[in-house]
Amino acid sequence: MMYILIAILLAGIVFVLIAANATKHIYLENSITIQAPLERVFSQVRYLEKFPEWSPFLEVDPTQKITVTGTDGTIGAQYHWVGNQGKDVGYQELTAMEEQAKLVFKCTIEKPYTAEPQFTYLFVPVGNTTKIIQQFELKSGTVNAIFMWLFGTKKQMQQLNARGLQLLKASVE
Repeated sequence: MMYILIAILLAGIVFVLIAANATKHIYLENSITIQAPLERVFSQVRYLEKFPEWSPFLEVDPTQKITVTGTDGTIGAQYHWVGNQGKDVGYQELTAMEEQAKLVFKCTIEKPYTAEPQFTYLFVPVGNTTKIIQQFELKSGTVNAIFMWLFGTKKQMQQLNARGLQLLKASVE
């Protein structure tokens, strides 16, 4: 009987490790077409002071305290947040920019866990509209991957990212 319990326990551990391994690297891609010129859409994403107008995170927690440091709209500008009564803390930084074509933001999440996801936005003019492609990438260790798998982080991020693009569209159109 003891061997059966040990075998079941080991099988459970192996299952969790295999399932969590799929969450060690999360890559998500969303896109939306916005009825606005490229310059206006690019500006809305580039300037961190405008992020509260379309942040899905602020929609979930409207009591977040936010500050922008550095020269907004330039490499090195940072958007800091403290939310959920101090339980959510982090910042995102503009790390790369190709004018009217691409923006890259590296996030540093300090609480409730540590992570460094990256958001890349690609801008494609299509007549009088702009297609925006959002790429989200997160790499993590095994322990974080287990918790992300248990709490359905990939699905939650997919929903939040899609909501963010919907809010971006609404804020620009």
